[in-house]
Amino acid sequence: MSAFVDAQSGGFSINLVHRDSEGSPFYNPKETPARLVGYAGRRSIGRVHRFSHMNPSDPDAQLTANNGEYLVNISLGTPPFPIVAIADTGSDIIWTQCRNLAGPKRLFDPKSSSSYRTVSCSSNACNSLQSEGSSCSSDGSVCEYQVSYGDQSHTQGDVAAETLTLESKTGNPVALPKTVIGCGHDNAGTFSPKGSGIVGLGGGPASLVSQLGSSIGGKFSYCMVPYAAAKPTSTMNFGTNAVVSGNGVLSTPLISDPSQPTFYFLQLEAVSVGSKKIAFQGSSIGGSGNIIIDSGTTLTLVPTDFFSQLSDAVETQVTGGTKTSDPEGFFSLCYVPDSSLKLPPVTAHFKGADVVLTSDNIFIQVNDKVVCLAFYANDQLSIYGNVAQQNFLIGYDLPKQTLSFKPTDCTNT
Repeated sequence: MSAFVDAQSGGFSINLVHRDSEGSPFYNPKETPARLVGYAGRRSIGRVHRFSHMNPSDPDAQLTANNGEYLVNISLGTPPFPIVAIADTGSDIIWTQCRNLAGPKRLFDPKSSSSYRTVSCSSNACNSLQSEGSSCSSDGSVCEYQVSYGDQSHTQGDVAAETLTLESKTGNPVALPKTVIGCGHDNAGTFSPKGSGIVGLGGGPASLVSQLGSSIGGKFSYCMVPYAAAKPTSTMNFGTNAVVSGNGVLSTPLISDPSQPTFYFLQLEAVSVGSKKIAFQGSSIGGSGNIIIDSGTTLTLVPTDFFSQLSDAVETQVTGGTKTSDPEGFFSLCYVPDSSLKLPPVTAHFKGADVVLTSDNIFIQVNDKVVCLAFYANDQLSIYGNVAQQNFLIGYDLPKQTLSFKPTDCTNT
Protein backbone atom coordinates (compact mmCIF):
# COMPACT_ATOMS: atom_id res chain seq x y z
CA MET A 1 0.00 0.00 0.00
CA SER A 2 2.05 2.95 -1.22
CA ALA A 3 -0.26 5.18 -3.24
CA PHE A 4 -2.58 6.68 -0.65
CA VAL A 5 -0.63 9.92 -0.35
CA ASP A 6 1.00 12.27 -2.79
CA ALA A 7 3.90 13.99 -1.07
CA GLN A 8 5.63 17.03 -2.45
CA SER A 9 8.41 16.25 -4.90
CA GLY A 10 11.88 16.03 -3.43
CA GLY A 11 12.02 15.80 0.34
CA PHE A 12 11.04 17.48 3.58
CA SER A 13 12.05 17.56 7.23
CA ILE A 14 10.08 17.82 10.46
CA ASN A 15 10.88 18.44 14.12
CA LEU A 16 10.77 15.74 16.78
CA VAL A 17 10.35 16.90 20.38
CA HIS A 18 11.40 14.68 23.27
CA ARG A 19 8.50 14.08 25.62
CA ASP A 20 10.44 15.30 28.67
CA SER A 21 11.80 18.52 27.12
CA GLU A 22 10.39 22.01 27.59
CA GLY A 23 8.75 21.94 24.15
CA SER A 24 6.60 18.95 25.08
CA PRO A 25 3.09 19.02 26.58
CA PHE A 26 4.28 16.22 28.90
CA TYR A 27 7.03 18.46 30.36
CA ASN A 28 6.94 18.70 34.15
CA PRO A 29 9.49 21.16 35.60
CA LYS A 30 8.97 19.66 39.08
CA GLU A 31 10.47 16.30 38.06
CA THR A 32 14.16 15.75 38.79
CA PRO A 33 16.47 14.70 35.92
CA ALA A 34 17.22 11.43 37.74
CA ARG A 35 13.54 10.57 37.99
CA LEU A 36 12.90 11.45 34.33
CA VAL A 37 15.77 9.22 33.20
CA GLY A 38 14.40 6.47 35.43
CA TYR A 39 10.97 6.86 33.84
CA ALA A 40 12.55 6.64 30.38
CA GLY A 41 14.38 3.48 31.38
CA ARG A 42 11.20 1.88 32.62
CA ARG A 43 9.40 2.84 29.42
CA SER A 44 12.20 1.02 27.58
CA ILE A 45 11.37 -2.14 29.51
CA GLY A 46 7.68 -1.60 28.77
CA ARG A 47 8.42 -1.49 25.04
CA VAL A 48 10.26 -4.80 25.30
CA HIS A 49 7.14 -6.42 26.74
CA ARG A 50 5.16 -4.96 23.88
CA PHE A 51 7.55 -6.01 21.13
CA SER A 52 8.15 -9.52 22.44
CA HIS A 53 4.41 -10.19 22.76
CA MET A 54 3.23 -8.54 19.55
CA ASN A 55 1.02 -11.02 17.74
CA PRO A 56 -2.01 -10.32 15.56
CA SER A 57 -3.94 -12.99 17.48
CA ASP A 58 -2.99 -11.56 20.88
CA PRO A 59 -5.19 -8.52 21.66
CA ASP A 60 -3.54 -7.98 25.04
CA ALA A 61 0.05 -7.47 23.91
CA GLN A 62 2.00 -5.97 26.79
CA LEU A 63 2.55 -2.30 26.07
CA THR A 64 1.47 1.02 27.47
CA ALA A 65 -0.41 3.55 25.46
CA ASN A 66 1.90 6.52 25.94
CA ASN A 67 5.36 4.95 26.04
CA GLY A 68 6.96 6.64 23.04
CA GLU A 69 9.84 9.07 23.51
CA TYR A 70 9.39 11.58 20.67
CA LEU A 71 6.44 13.73 19.67
CA VAL A 72 5.50 15.30 16.36
CA ASN A 73 3.07 18.11 15.58
CA ILE A 74 0.60 17.13 12.88
CA SER A 75 -2.77 18.28 11.65
CA LEU A 76 -5.71 16.25 10.40
CA GLY A 77 -8.55 17.20 8.12
CA THR A 78 -9.76 20.18 6.13
CA PRO A 79 -9.46 22.72 7.64
CA PRO A 80 -6.36 21.38 9.48
CA PHE A 81 -6.90 20.43 13.13
CA PRO A 82 -3.66 20.42 15.20
CA ILE A 83 -2.69 17.26 17.10
CA VAL A 84 0.34 16.27 19.17
CA ALA A 85 1.19 12.66 18.29
CA ILE A 86 3.80 10.13 19.39
CA ALA A 87 6.21 9.30 16.54
CA ASP A 88 6.81 5.57 16.90
CA THR A 89 9.13 3.38 14.81
CA GLY A 90 7.79 0.40 16.77
CA SER A 91 4.23 0.86 15.51
CA ASP A 92 2.52 0.91 12.13
CA ILE A 93 -0.94 2.36 12.46
CA ILE A 94 -1.60 6.11 12.40
CA TRP A 95 -4.47 6.85 14.76
CA THR A 96 -5.94 9.61 16.88
CA GLN A 97 -8.60 9.97 19.51
CA CYS A 98 -11.69 11.37 17.80
CA ARG A 99 -14.41 13.50 19.29
CA ASN A 100 -17.80 11.96 20.06
CA LEU A 101 -20.98 13.99 20.35
CA ALA A 102 -20.26 15.01 23.93
CA GLY A 103 -16.50 14.66 23.73
CA PRO A 104 -13.95 17.38 24.52
CA LYS A 105 -13.27 19.96 21.82
CA ARG A 106 -9.51 19.30 22.00
CA LEU A 107 -10.07 16.08 20.01
CA PHE A 108 -10.38 15.80 16.22
CA ASP A 109 -14.00 15.90 15.01
CA PRO A 110 -14.33 14.08 11.66
CA LYS A 111 -17.70 15.75 11.04
CA SER A 112 -15.91 19.10 10.85
CA SER A 113 -13.56 17.94 8.06
CA SER A 114 -14.56 18.08 4.40
CA SER A 115 -11.83 15.60 3.41
CA TYR A 116 -12.67 12.79 5.87
CA ARG A 117 -13.87 9.54 4.27
CA THR A 118 -14.44 6.19 5.94
CA VAL A 119 -12.89 3.15 4.26
CA SER A 120 -14.83 0.11 3.01
CA CYS A 121 -14.16 -3.41 4.26
CA SER A 122 -13.13 -4.60 0.80
CA SER A 123 -10.43 -1.95 0.36
CA ASN A 124 -6.67 -2.54 0.32
CA ALA A 125 -6.42 -0.08 3.19
CA CYS A 126 -8.62 -2.25 5.37
CA ASN A 127 -6.68 -5.37 4.44
CA SER A 128 -3.41 -3.66 5.37
CA LEU A 129 -4.66 -3.22 8.92
CA GLN A 130 -5.38 -6.87 9.61
CA SER A 131 -2.50 -6.98 12.08
CA GLU A 132 -4.19 -4.10 13.95
CA GLY A 133 -7.41 -6.08 14.37
CA SER A 134 -9.37 -4.63 11.44
CA SER A 135 -12.94 -5.83 11.04
CA CYS A 136 -16.25 -4.75 9.52
CA SER A 137 -18.98 -2.67 11.10
CA SER A 138 -22.22 -4.46 11.99
CA ASP A 139 -23.79 -3.44 8.69
CA GLY A 140 -20.66 -4.44 6.74
CA SER A 141 -20.12 -1.00 5.24
CA VAL A 142 -17.20 0.49 7.20
CA CYS A 143 -13.76 -0.91 8.06
CA GLU A 144 -13.01 -0.74 11.77
CA TYR A 145 -9.84 -1.21 13.81
CA GLN A 146 -9.16 -2.16 17.41
CA VAL A 147 -5.93 -1.97 19.39
CA SER A 148 -5.74 -3.19 22.99
CA TYR A 149 -2.84 -2.57 25.35
CA GLY A 150 -1.38 -4.52 28.25
CA ASP A 151 -2.22 -1.73 30.71
CA GLN A 152 -5.92 -2.29 29.87
CA SER A 153 -6.11 0.74 27.59
CA HIS A 154 -7.76 0.28 24.24
CA THR A 155 -8.78 2.25 21.18
CA GLN A 156 -11.27 1.25 18.53
CA GLY A 157 -13.03 3.12 15.78
CA ASP A 158 -13.29 3.66 12.04
CA VAL A 159 -10.57 3.32 9.44
CA ALA A 160 -10.62 6.41 7.24
CA ALA A 161 -8.79 8.27 4.50
CA GLU A 162 -7.94 11.80 5.58
CA THR A 163 -5.53 14.62 4.82
CA LEU A 164 -2.59 14.54 7.23
CA THR A 165 -0.45 17.67 7.34
CA LEU A 166 3.09 17.75 8.72
CA GLU A 167 4.77 20.94 9.93
CA SER A 168 8.00 21.06 7.94
CA LYS A 169 11.13 22.81 9.22
CA THR A 170 10.93 25.28 6.32
CA GLY A 171 7.59 26.54 7.59
CA ASN A 172 5.75 25.20 4.55
CA PRO A 173 3.16 22.58 5.58
CA VAL A 174 3.38 19.21 3.82
CA ALA A 175 -0.16 18.01 3.09
CA LEU A 176 -0.61 14.26 2.53
CA PRO A 177 -4.14 13.63 1.20
CA LYS A 178 -5.91 10.27 1.55
CA THR A 179 -3.63 9.06 4.34
CA VAL A 180 -5.14 5.97 5.96
CA ILE A 181 -5.75 6.58 9.68
CA GLY A 182 -7.69 5.16 12.59
CA CYS A 183 -10.30 7.48 14.08
CA GLY A 184 -10.83 6.27 17.64
CA HIS A 185 -14.38 6.70 18.93
CA ASP A 186 -14.00 4.32 21.88
CA ASN A 187 -10.81 5.11 23.77
CA ALA A 188 -10.36 4.01 27.36
CA GLY A 189 -7.47 3.74 29.79
CA THR A 190 -4.24 5.68 30.09
CA PHE A 191 -4.37 7.84 26.96
CA SER A 192 -3.17 11.28 27.93
CA PRO A 193 -5.16 14.38 26.99
CA LYS A 194 -1.80 16.02 26.19
CA GLY A 195 -0.97 13.68 23.31
CA SER A 196 -3.94 12.44 21.33
CA GLY A 197 -2.47 10.15 18.67
CA ILE A 198 0.28 7.94 17.29
CA VAL A 199 2.13 8.22 13.97
CA GLY A 200 3.45 4.75 13.16
CA LEU A 201 6.83 4.78 11.40
CA GLY A 202 7.44 1.01 11.32
CA GLY A 203 7.91 -1.22 8.29
CA GLY A 204 4.34 -2.51 8.02
CA PRO A 205 1.99 -1.51 5.17
CA ALA A 206 -0.13 0.90 7.23
CA SER A 207 2.74 3.05 8.56
CA LEU A 208 3.38 6.60 7.40
CA VAL A 209 6.67 5.52 5.80
CA SER A 210 4.95 2.78 3.78
CA GLN A 211 2.05 5.01 2.77
CA LEU A 212 4.45 7.67 1.52
CA GLY A 213 6.12 4.88 -0.46
CA SER A 214 7.69 5.88 -3.77
CA SER A 215 7.06 9.59 -3.15
CA ILE A 216 9.98 9.52 -0.68
CA GLY A 217 11.90 6.79 -2.49
CA GLY A 218 11.58 4.59 0.59
CA LYS A 219 14.02 6.80 2.50
CA PHE A 220 13.83 8.47 5.88
CA SER A 221 16.39 9.52 8.47
CA TYR A 222 16.64 11.20 11.83
CA CYS A 223 19.24 12.96 13.95
CA MET A 224 18.62 12.95 17.70
CA VAL A 225 20.22 15.51 19.97
CA PRO A 226 21.70 14.37 23.31
CA TYR A 227 19.36 14.55 26.29
CA ALA A 228 21.39 17.31 27.93
CA ALA A 229 21.60 19.50 24.80
CA ALA A 230 20.53 23.12 25.06
CA LYS A 231 18.48 22.66 21.88
CA PRO A 232 15.97 19.89 22.67
CA THR A 233 14.52 19.49 19.17
CA SER A 234 15.59 16.63 16.91
CA THR A 235 15.06 16.26 13.17
CA MET A 236 13.37 13.64 10.99
CA ASN A 237 13.85 13.73 7.21
CA PHE A 238 12.00 12.13 4.30
CA GLY A 239 12.84 11.57 0.64
CA THR A 240 15.82 13.42 -0.82
CA ASN A 241 16.33 15.19 2.52
CA ALA A 242 16.95 11.77 4.08
CA VAL A 243 19.95 10.79 1.97
CA VAL A 244 22.98 10.07 4.18
CA SER A 245 26.24 10.66 2.30
CA GLY A 246 29.74 12.10 2.60
CA ASN A 247 32.75 11.31 4.75
CA GLY A 248 32.32 9.03 7.72
CA VAL A 249 29.21 7.17 6.53
CA LEU A 250 28.99 3.52 7.59
CA SER A 251 26.27 1.19 6.30
CA THR A 252 24.92 -2.15 7.47
CA PRO A 253 22.17 -4.42 6.08
CA LEU A 254 18.64 -3.60 7.17
CA ILE A 255 17.00 -6.96 7.77
CA SER A 256 13.27 -7.58 7.48
CA ASP A 257 11.28 -10.43 8.98
CA PRO A 258 8.01 -11.15 7.10
CA SER A 259 6.47 -12.48 10.30
CA GLN A 260 7.21 -9.15 12.07
CA PRO A 261 7.20 -6.46 9.35
CA THR A 262 6.95 -3.58 11.81
CA PHE A 263 10.49 -3.92 13.13
CA TYR A 264 13.83 -2.86 11.66
CA PHE A 265 16.40 -5.57 12.44
CA LEU A 266 20.20 -5.30 12.30
CA GLN A 267 23.00 -7.81 12.79
CA LEU A 268 25.27 -6.81 15.68
CA GLU A 269 28.33 -9.06 15.71
CA ALA A 270 30.19 -7.75 18.76
CA VAL A 271 30.92 -4.76 20.98
CA SER A 272 34.48 -3.72 21.82
CA VAL A 273 35.41 -2.03 25.08
CA GLY A 274 38.98 -0.89 24.63
CA SER A 275 40.85 -3.96 23.40
CA LYS A 276 38.26 -6.41 24.73
CA LYS A 277 35.85 -7.63 22.03
CA ILE A 278 32.63 -9.24 23.30
CA ALA A 279 30.71 -11.43 20.84
CA PHE A 280 26.98 -10.68 20.61
CA GLN A 281 24.30 -13.32 20.13
CA GLY A 282 21.20 -11.23 20.80
CA SER A 283 17.65 -12.22 20.03
CA SER A 284 16.80 -15.34 18.06
CA ILE A 285 14.04 -13.61 16.09
CA GLY A 286 14.30 -11.49 12.98
CA GLY A 287 15.89 -14.07 10.69
CA SER A 288 19.58 -13.21 10.48
CA GLY A 289 18.94 -10.02 12.43
CA ASN A 290 19.62 -10.17 16.15
CA ILE A 291 18.77 -6.66 17.40
CA ILE A 292 16.03 -4.13 16.66
CA ILE A 293 16.95 -0.48 16.09
CA ASP A 294 14.25 1.69 17.62
CA SER A 295 14.00 5.45 18.07
CA GLY A 296 11.36 5.10 20.79
CA THR A 297 13.42 3.02 23.24
CA THR A 298 15.83 5.01 25.40
CA LEU A 299 18.30 2.35 26.57
CA THR A 300 20.14 -0.34 24.63
CA LEU A 301 18.75 -3.65 25.85
CA VAL A 302 20.93 -6.75 25.67
CA PRO A 303 20.91 -10.30 27.10
CA THR A 304 21.92 -10.66 30.74
CA ASP A 305 25.11 -12.60 30.04
CA PHE A 306 26.28 -10.06 27.46
CA PHE A 307 25.38 -7.16 29.76
CA SER A 308 27.47 -8.66 32.57
CA GLN A 309 30.49 -8.98 30.29
CA LEU A 310 30.01 -5.46 28.92
CA SER A 311 29.50 -3.88 32.33
CA ASP A 312 32.54 -5.67 33.76
CA ALA A 313 34.71 -4.60 30.81
CA VAL A 314 33.64 -0.96 31.17
CA GLU A 315 34.16 -0.95 34.93
CA THR A 316 37.58 -2.59 34.60
CA GLN A 317 38.79 -0.04 32.05
CA VAL A 318 37.33 3.16 33.51
CA THR A 319 40.00 5.29 35.13
CA GLY A 320 39.52 8.11 37.62
CA GLY A 321 36.16 9.25 38.82
CA THR A 322 34.21 7.76 41.69
CA LYS A 323 31.81 4.86 41.39
CA THR A 324 28.42 5.67 42.90
CA SER A 325 24.81 4.53 43.03
CA ASP A 326 21.89 5.55 40.84
CA PRO A 327 19.68 7.90 42.94
CA GLU A 328 16.58 6.07 41.64
CA GLY A 329 18.05 2.57 41.99
CA PHE A 330 17.43 1.64 38.34
CA PHE A 331 20.92 1.57 36.79
CA SER A 332 23.68 -0.73 38.01
CA LEU A 333 26.90 1.05 36.93
CA CYS A 334 27.21 4.75 37.72
CA TYR A 335 29.99 7.29 38.30
CA VAL A 336 30.50 10.83 39.51
CA PRO A 337 31.51 12.65 36.28
CA ASP A 338 34.41 14.71 37.60
CA SER A 339 37.37 15.87 35.50
CA SER A 340 39.40 12.75 36.36
CA LEU A 341 36.86 10.31 34.87
CA LYS A 342 38.11 8.70 31.66
CA LEU A 343 35.94 6.21 29.79
CA PRO A 344 37.27 3.46 27.51
CA PRO A 345 36.54 3.62 23.76
CA VAL A 346 33.49 1.55 22.81
CA THR A 347 32.69 0.30 19.29
CA ALA A 348 29.50 -1.42 18.10
CA HIS A 349 30.48 -3.90 15.38
CA PHE A 350 27.50 -4.23 13.07
CA LYS A 351 27.84 -6.33 9.93
CA GLY A 352 30.00 -4.17 7.64
CA ALA A 353 29.95 -1.16 9.99
CA ASP A 354 32.16 -0.51 13.03
CA VAL A 355 30.33 2.33 14.79
CA VAL A 356 32.52 4.18 17.31
CA LEU A 357 30.39 5.43 20.18
CA THR A 358 31.01 8.56 22.23
CA SER A 359 30.64 8.94 25.97
CA ASP A 360 27.14 10.41 25.37
CA ASN A 361 26.14 7.15 23.65
CA ILE A 362 27.53 4.94 26.42
CA PHE A 363 26.51 6.83 29.57
CA ILE A 364 23.38 8.79 30.35
CA GLN A 365 23.45 11.73 32.74
CA VAL A 366 20.85 11.25 35.46
CA ASN A 367 21.73 14.48 37.27
CA ASP A 368 24.59 16.96 37.62
CA LYS A 369 26.56 14.55 39.80
CA VAL A 370 25.84 11.09 38.33
CA VAL A 371 26.19 9.35 34.94
CA CYS A 372 25.12 5.74 34.39
CA LEU A 373 25.74 3.07 31.78
CA ALA A 374 22.94 3.39 29.19
CA PHE A 375 22.67 -0.38 28.64
CA TYR A 376 20.26 -2.67 30.46
CA ALA A 377 19.97 -6.44 30.88
CA ASN A 378 16.94 -8.02 29.24
CA ASP A 379 16.54 -11.56 27.93
CA GLN A 380 13.30 -11.09 26.00
CA LEU A 381 14.48 -8.94 23.13
CA SER A 382 17.55 -6.92 22.12
CA ILE A 383 17.02 -3.28 21.15
CA TYR A 384 19.53 -0.65 20.03
CA GLY A 385 18.10 2.39 21.81
CA ASN A 386 18.11 6.10 21.10
CA VAL A 387 20.88 7.09 23.55
CA ALA A 388 23.29 5.00 21.44
CA GLN A 389 21.96 6.78 18.33
CA GLN A 390 22.33 10.37 19.55
CA ASN A 391 24.55 12.64 17.44
CA PHE A 392 24.39 10.20 14.53
CA LEU A 393 22.46 10.85 11.35
CA ILE A 394 20.63 7.52 11.01
CA GLY A 395 19.39 6.81 7.48
CA TYR A 396 16.95 4.09 6.40
CA ASP A 397 17.02 3.12 2.71
CA LEU A 398 14.26 0.53 2.37
CA PRO A 399 14.69 -0.28 -1.36
CA LYS A 400 18.41 -0.94 -0.85
CA GLN A 401 17.77 -2.55 2.56
CA THR A 402 20.57 -0.60 4.22
CA LEU A 403 20.86 1.48 7.37
CA SER A 404 23.55 4.16 7.52
CA PHE A 405 25.31 5.88 10.42
CA LYS A 406 27.07 9.23 10.08
CA PRO A 407 28.58 11.00 13.12
CA THR A 408 26.83 14.38 13.19
CA ASP A 409 26.31 17.29 15.55
CA CYS A 410 22.53 16.96 15.62
CA THR A 411 22.07 20.37 17.25
CA ASN A 412 23.03 21.89 13.89
CA THR A 413 20.55 19.96 11.73
